[in-house]
Amino acid sequence: MNRSESVHLSVVVAGELLSGFVGGRFFQKNVKELEAFLESPYVSLLPVSFDTARRFAVVHHVLRRKGTPIPTNDMWIAAQALETGADLVSFDDHFRHVEGLSWIRPT
Repeated sequence: MNRSESVHLSVVVAGELLSGFVGGRFFQKNVKELEAFLESPYVSLLPVSFDTARRFAVVHHVLRRKGTPIPTNDMWIAAQALETGADLVSFDDHFRHVEGLSWIRPT
């Protein structure tokens, strides 16, 4: 089993999770569990910075030029992973189109 010393959660991912919680039957429970997860000393919530925006712009431009667009939120998530040098763990295969991204697809 692979382990990590730390987990970086994009604020964009947090927003996507909260959006899913809003429509669900267990909103309060899910929010409390997310908040507890974020309180771990091994977890950090990554804000969107101006450097993130620069990286987003490059990712967006390159993907458009290559004709391989991906969802906008995923470009922001990729930009944050590039900014921090973190491995991006996702089942979404379209991350393979982002140049320089260390993408891991769980098995």
